[in-house]
Amino acid sequence: MNPTSQYNESALNPSGRFGRLSYLGWNGLLCISMMLIIILIAIGLPGLQTPDQRLPTSAILFLSFVYMCALYFSFIFAIRRLHDCNHSGWLSLLMLIPLINLGLTVYLAFAKGNEHENQFGLPRTTKTWEKVLAWFYVLIFPLALVAAIAVPAYQDYVTRAQQVQME
Repeated sequence: MNPTSQYNESALNPSGRFGRLSYLGWNGLLCISMMLIIILIAIGLPGLQTPDQRLPTSAILFLSFVYMCALYFSFIFAIRRLHDCNHSGWLSLLMLIPLINLGLTVYLAFAKGNEHENQFGLPRTTKTWEKVLAWFYVLIFPLALVAAIAVPAYQDYVTRAQQVQME
C-alpha cells in the first residue's frame, strides 16, 4: 500500500486500519447519527409516544434497516481497529457474544495499535475532525449516560417528596 492510497481509502471499507482516535471518532459519529435518527422518528411518529398504539409496518421496517446499518458500520469499525492491532477482522464476531462484547469494546478503545506497517498495511493518519469527535465522544457520552440515569431518578425523588408534603 503506497502513502497516496492511504488518503484515498474509504473509512467505510473493512480493509485498512483505524487508530484509537479514528475508531472512537467514527463510533461517535455513528452514535450521534443514530440519536438524530431516533429523535426524528420520535417526532415524526406520534405512535411511539403512546404505549397502547402499535407501530406501522413501514416504521418497523425502517427501524430495522437503520439498526442493520448501525450494526454493519459497528462491525466495519471494529474490523479496522482489529487490523490496527494486527488481529484478524473475524474476531469482530465476538461482538455478538454477551459480556465478551464489553471486553472487546474496552480492548478496541484502549489497545495500542502497531506503529509501523503490519499485514494490513500502513497506519492510517487520524484526521483532525476524527480527533475532535473522539474526544467529544469520550468526554460527553459518559456524562450523557449519567444524566440519563440521574435526571429521571431526581424527578422521581421530587415527585415522591411532593406527595409526602401533600399528605
